[in-house]
Amino acid sequence: MQLRVPSFREIAKQFKVIFLDSYGVLKNHKGLIDGVSDTIQFLRDEGIELRVLTNDASRSQQQQAEVFDRLGLKNLKVDEIITSGMLAKQFLSHKIKSGKIAYLGTENSAEYILQSGLQHIAVRDIDLDNLDEISAFVFLDDEGFDWNTDIDTTVNFLRRKTVPVIVANSDKYYPVNKNDVSVATGGIAKLCESMLNKKFIHFGKPDTQMFNYAFEHINHDAFKYTKDDILMVGDTLSTDILGGNKFGLKTMLVLTGNTRSDNADLWINSSGIIPDYICQSILE
Repeated sequence: MQLRVPSFREIAKQFKVIFLDSYGVLKNHKGLIDGVSDTIQFLRDEGIELRVLTNDASRSQQQQAEVFDRLGLKNLKVDEIITSGMLAKQFLSHKIKSGKIAYLGTENSAEYILQSGLQHIAVRDIDLDNLDEISAFVFLDDEGFDWNTDIDTTVNFLRRKTVPVIVANSDKYYPVNKNDVSVATGGIAKLCESMLNKKFIHFGKPDTQMFNYAFEHINHDAFKYTKDDILMVGDTLSTDILGGNKFGLKTMLVLTGNTRSDNADLWINSSGIIPDYICQSILE
């Protein structure tokens, strides 16, 4: 049963580690959410470890930190940021040893994730009659391609050739203003999975790889923390809260992003995904 609480800080002090989603918790379509810097400083003053777990695969950790810095969050460290792109990059570097990697997304996201020594090729440049050199496919970003032609090319390529298919960002959609959303990479990938009756390799929340990585990262020097010490905070039931629940963490839903006050109970009841706590935001 979810518990509505008056204060994020009141709950946070009960934990030794806080995992925070990025978009919808720390920032939104307007930029950095007012008061977030003070909350991060509060966690540091309390001696609470933090990690930002984001499904944004379009930027490296360093680039993510630079974006936060420009937005006004000056006290976030590079190694406190964990992205789905990091995990996709590790997979590709270990598993794909030859050939070209085809991708759907921006050149910037491709340059970061596909630094495995292999060539990469944008979907728009694929020749469907000459596919021998392509050894993997990656869904990277919801920008950087022509929706009218490149998704068709993606589907036809995956119909013609069986290769590992990696989804670097599992988010199906993201808010672009108070009321509207835009289709994200995970949504495009789910559409293709459904059409092709195939299952791709997903990275990011709610899948466990990101939580495993973050858990090992906070315990890299010595096993200091258990799952009971960690609170996962996010704005999306199907990624942040489901992923935290599956990994065995306490979870908190905040209402500053995908889930709003007027529909939170409806979405919880209809999805069956139940957070341990619900707060308006992480600001108080």
